[in-house]
Amino acid sequence: MRSSAQFLNASEAANRLGVSAKALRLYEQRGLIAPIRTAAGWRAYGPVEMSRAAEIAALRGLGFSLAQVARVLEGDARGMEPALAAHQAILEGRLRQLVGIIEKIGSLRDGLARGEAPTVAELARLMMPDTGPGVAFDLPWPWGGERFELGPVRALNYIIGPLGSGKTRLARRLAESLPNTAFLGLDRLADGGAPVLARMDADPALGARVDRTMAWLVEDGAAVSDVLLALLAGLEAEGPATLVVDMIEHGLDQASQEALIAHLRHRGRPLFLLTRSRAILDLATVGTDEAIILCPANHSPPTYVAPYPGTPGYEAVATCLASPEVRARTQGVIAWRPEVA
Repeated sequence: MRSSAQFLNASEAANRLGVSAKALRLYEQRGLIAPIRTAAGWRAYGPVEMSRAAEIAALRGLGFSLAQVARVLEGDARGMEPALAAHQAILEGRLRQLVGIIEKIGSLRDGLARGEAPTVAELARLMMPDTGPGVAFDLPWPWGGERFELGPVRALNYIIGPLGSGKTRLARRLAESLPNTAFLGLDRLADGGAPVLARMDADPALGARVDRTMAWLVEDGAAVSDVLLALLAGLEAEGPATLVVDMIEHGLDQASQEALIAHLRHRGRPLFLLTRSRAILDLATVGTDEAIILCPANHSPPTYVAPYPGTPGYEAVATCLASPEVRARTQGVIAWRPEVA
């Protein structure tokens, strides 16, 4: 019998693996792992279970769907090539970023050799992603024209705020101000998504990309729907380097939202996502290449919020988020601004 000292509870196991406890429960629900139960019914993870969970987490990190993970663990190589190709593209992007940092360091060292010491700001910018020229713009209503400076553009950038906070106006202004950026609004659902179907028929390459991504999402638990199809058509379209997506969870159930955000974490294309869904913005799983922009209820300027309890703005972000069930009940609700007498 194995010693109880070898066993970890769900929270300890998740911390050791670098995943969330929710991810461990998902692995269990899909039959990928079977934690031992204590006499009191609590989940326990021993060396065997931890080894299996680490393999699953590593495969997820490579961009494999849960169904693909199951096949790989059984020795089936189907579906490996596109997942590995996507991961390779992400790594090549990071490599280009590292090359840029190395070049900056070389330039600073050359300056030092000439007696020119770098400034603190130059040193601080070394590790920031190269996002081109800084972007700043005047904020629209409901702000008073304050200047907003956009920080480094991450792979995933969440825009969040309560009803009437101006987050949609901020998103549109971002799309106008950032170079090579487009806004993907809720008009993607116009006429039941019929224009999307016509667009895919006219562009077989787009249709193939949408079909491939849809298959990945379905394997991860998503439900096929016209809403999801319209969203994927916008996400997979060739064109702008960056997309700003209005209320990405609109019309999607929880399983579809969870599958979608897992997929988006393995894309190289920067995204700004308007959301108020806890399934899309899970504060416990926000990565280092993700950022949260909060539009406060009092219409003070938008601010970046770190995903750690106790940091400024964290509680405000947490109170804006709701489960997909609650979001579905409030879908379509808009804030009303009374006329000034």
